[in-house]
Amino acid sequence: MAAIKAHGSLISTATTRVLTTLYEKDLEFEFVVVDMGAGEHKKEHFLCLNPFGQVPAFEDGDLKLFESRAITKYIACEYADKGTQLICKDTKKMAIVLVWTEVEAQQYDRVASKLAWELGIKPLFGMDTDTAIVEENEAKLAKVLDVYENRLAHSKYLGGDCFTLADLHHLPTLQYLLGTQTKKLFDSRPHVSAWVADITARPAWLKVQAMRNKH
Repeated sequence: MAAIKAHGSLISTATTRVLTTLYEKDLEFEFVVVDMGAGEHKKEHFLCLNPFGQVPAFEDGDLKLFESRAITKYIACEYADKGTQLICKDTKKMAIVLVWTEVEAQQYDRVASKLAWELGIKPLFGMDTDTAIVEENEAKLAKVLDVYENRLAHSKYLGGDCFTLADLHHLPTLQYLLGTQTKKLFDSRPHVSAWVADITARPAWLKVQAMRNKH
């Protein structure tokens, strides 16, 4: 039995962020599907792993973690000698990576996740899309992507010359948006478009997509 367990749902962007990191690091792990509609006993057990009752949760031996970006950073640091190097040993280069991981969390994801919910996830449950929210957040995302276009005109990846957590963290919400009208915002910016094509073709991400297709 694998020492590493990732608990979550394949619909969840936070869950697939963690799974992608595990695949990038070539680690063996057990994926435990969490049914948030399960009975109280199972919910209570899951609250021992994530006190907020949200996915994902993560176990590595006796270590238990929650919050996807904290989990990915732990994996990248703890298993730095395995698979893809998602962080930098050079502290100044790592500082740049950390800046762009914060940009993803504080600037990009705040608007992209709202669009992913309205355009990508709501339709899965037969819910109506709020066009006003979409319009408002597409305008906000366009401004963020203008910054990305400038950055990527001078750097192959957001954190520098190599693929890092700063790029990886974008993949889950990005995948939802590429199947919606919002795709035009990425396509209309040539450097952003090339970056999107690059990171979405990574084998680790394709493995996560294969997992989703099976379910």
